Amino acid sequence: MLTRTPRAPGAPRAPRTPRALLSLLAVCATLAALFLGTGAPPAAAASSRPCDLYAAAGTPCVAAHSLVRALYASYNGPLYQVQRAKDGAKTNIGPLSAGGYADAAAQDSFCAGTTCIITEIYDQSPRHNDLTIEGAGGAGAADVGAPADALPVTAGGHQVYGLEISAGMGYRDNSTSGVAVNGQAEGMYMVTSGTHVNNRCCFDYGNAETNNMDTGNGHMDAINFGTECWFSPCYGQGPWVQADLENGLFQSDAGYSRNTSNTGTGPLPFVTALLKNNGQDHFALKYGNAQSGGLTTTYSGGEPTAGGYKPMHQEGAIVLGTGGDNSNGSIGSFFEGVMTAGIPTDAADNAVQADIVSVGYGGPTGSTGTLSPGSETSLRATTSCCTGDYVRHQNDAAVISPVTSGSSSLDKNDATWIVRRGLADSSCVSFESRNYPGDFLRHSNYRVYRQPMDGTAQFRADATFCPQTGKSGTGTSFASYNYPTRYLRHYDHTLYIASNGGANAFDSSTSWTADVSWAVAAPWAP
Repeated sequence: MLTRTPRAPGAPRAPRTPRALLSLLAVCATLAALFLGTGAPPAAAASSRPCDLYAAAGTPCVAAHSLVRALYASYNGPLYQVQRAKDGAKTNIGPLSAGGYADAAAQDSFCAGTTCIITEIYDQSPRHNDLTIEGAGGAGAADVGAPADALPVTAGGHQVYGLEISAGMGYRDNSTSGVAVNGQAEGMYMVTSGTHVNNRCCFDYGNAETNNMDTGNGHMDAINFGTECWFSPCYGQGPWVQADLENGLFQSDAGYSRNTSNTGTGPLPFVTALLKNNGQDHFALKYGNAQSGGLTTTYSGGEPTAGGYKPMHQEGAIVLGTGGDNSNGSIGSFFEGVMTAGIPTDAADNAVQADIVSVGYGGPTGSTGTLSPGSETSLRATTSCCTGDYVRHQNDAAVISPVTSGSSSLDKNDATWIVRRGLADSSCVSFESRNYPGDFLRHSNYRVYRQPMDGTAQFRADATFCPQTGKSGTGTSFASYNYPTRYLRHYDHTLYIASNGGANAFDSSTSWTADVSWAVAAPWAP
């Protein structure tokens, strides 16, 4: 088994450990699974993870980070570290078995009754390029750690956690081993989300400066994902996979998009974003749906025509969640990512994409129609006017609207929620959006919205609801955790937390008991 021991501060890095090349049959079998539409890779490829596949193609990983799973078939070391608020204690979270998925139950147990942040993301490669919370830089103050429970997700049939970045969060390693410098070739990918993005700089993963400063054109080589259009024109609404090569987010050698069909990934819950760069005269960008299908190349051509990019001047630090100078106004999601020595072949990229698809990111939780944590459910109104209406999100707001077997898949997904332990009280519940991972129902000024979890105590309280027997004598009513006399109510097809009588129209006593009573139903989306 490939195990690893975290490097003590100041200790020398472990020398590069050669890996026996895997059989190319594994790559071929994985490609067959992708292009023949057979879903999960065949058994012959089951022992190959992304870094095994890249090593087989002659471009070994020099960094491999994931909170979700092992990225080598033999890896059995720690994936990440969490620290709890109540006493400052830390623990490492590893896979359930070699090559497996994260032991999220260990995190839940360690963090029970308190909150935790992620303090370190371990590099699974022999290079030990571990990421810790980023310090201050030229464009941002020191960052804080991301909340450990903000992004629950199903992967490989397991309940695990991703990394959800809000503004002011980021991770970095300025003293790395094996990462490309001074025009050396490299490739990288990350699995992220198209539903948790913004237009602020810069949600990046990849090669950055070693001093947290902007040291000039070509000193970065990182994947950027978001809706920030640095060079006009950009086509569509994004989000786009771009190259942060410092002083610009590039969609082509000209900066702006030369590809009118590249309108962005749209709101895909899980996206594979990929960049490779020979460091001299060529870089390429690709993306794919991390849940199905292959990769699309949006650009493959020359380095930027502006000065300083031919050749590149990478410095070899690794950044996650911010720009090279710690520009940290961005938001984003991170599930896994690697960096390679040399440019991977397209065949290797395709094999890795097939492996990612085989994970089943965002797949069914395995439980439906209950209020048990992890269960997928839909909440149906019980008021006589609206018994065919369900709680759904629409333009970020929570509403009720009719959903039937003939409704669109989008409507069905919008009306499906994953029950989570209450973010502020584990005896209560929180409702995570099925198709917007990491977004929860929360109230603000008494109205209910779908918003991304930011880890604050206020959000946790606003997004926690305590089930009770339905006030009408049927179904279930949900009391607001921080306003316990107010209950989740539909009024004029909009969701509020409402009291039984009060100054607001939505506090009207008329039909209040029925309006706050909900049927916990089978989910519309799997």
